[in-house]
Amino acid sequence: MPKPVILTADSTCDLGAELTARYNVALIPIHITYGETSYDDGVNILPDELYKRFYDNGELPKTAAINVAEYVDFFTPFITKGFDVVHIGLGGALSCCPANAMIAAGELAEANAADGNIGRVYALDSFNLSTGSGMLVIEAAERIAAGMPAERVAGEIGALRGKVQSSFVLETLKFMVAGGRCSSLAAFGANLLGLKPSIRVDNTSGGMGVDKKYRGNMEKVLPEYIADQFNRFKDINPRRAFITHSGVDDGLIRLVREAVESRGVFDEILVTRAGCTISSHCGPGTLGLLFMTN
Repeated sequence: MPKPVILTADSTCDLGAELTARYNVALIPIHITYGETSYDDGVNILPDELYKRFYDNGELPKTAAINVAEYVDFFTPFITKGFDVVHIGLGGALSCCPANAMIAAGELAEANAADGNIGRVYALDSFNLSTGSGMLVIEAAERIAAGMPAERVAGEIGALRGKVQSSFVLETLKFMVAGGRCSSLAAFGANLLGLKPSIRVDNTSGGMGVDKKYRGNMEKVLPEYIADQFNRFKDINPRRAFITHSGVDDGLIRLVREAVESRGVFDEILVTRAGCTISSHCGPGTLGLLFMTN
């Protein structure tokens, strides 16, 4: 008889407290570090505090992956109670988190191989980030709620990874420059020309690259960006879409939501805010539309 299943994810899935509770997801936080001081993403530090520290004194944190021992400690209470665990992690091209989770799962399986009452961990690399991972978490939650065993859930979610379409428009490049991900010269040129780059996630690895450069303020750029997403993909899965941002004016969120709703494509449109891990890399003002294709 299949064991009951627990769903877990890295904090970078950015589902927020309401959706995390709705779908019964146990989160493990990535670490946000300032020098020798470490915080847990979404637990004892939030993005607005991170932004304040940056604008007050130019201090940008580093993000530190969850190590193997931490994953072992996180998974152990679930499996010792007889649960199987499906875990969905940040894209491996961006972090060693999924590799560490898989190593932890293997260590636990080896250590408990002789005990049939102990559950197993199925750790997945989402090949994505933010609510791109979050969509896979929800897909897994719905399968678990329907009574699907963990091994099958993991297999089906693995097959869905290439259908997640994630992209974002950056309002500022200051955080990318400070984090060493963009040169000062490139940022200066972008600012001079009024460019707002769109970043697309590669759903076969989790890597990222510039997709398109828009020109103008965000009020002009975001409707163009939304139109481009609908024009680019003709086989959009209508079940849900995420509008995910890193701290954006409410008026812009309404503008984007109305632009998405006017297409009449999605059954559900969810607005979420990115946590510290994602926000520390992109800075405030970033917004993306994320959905799945068929």
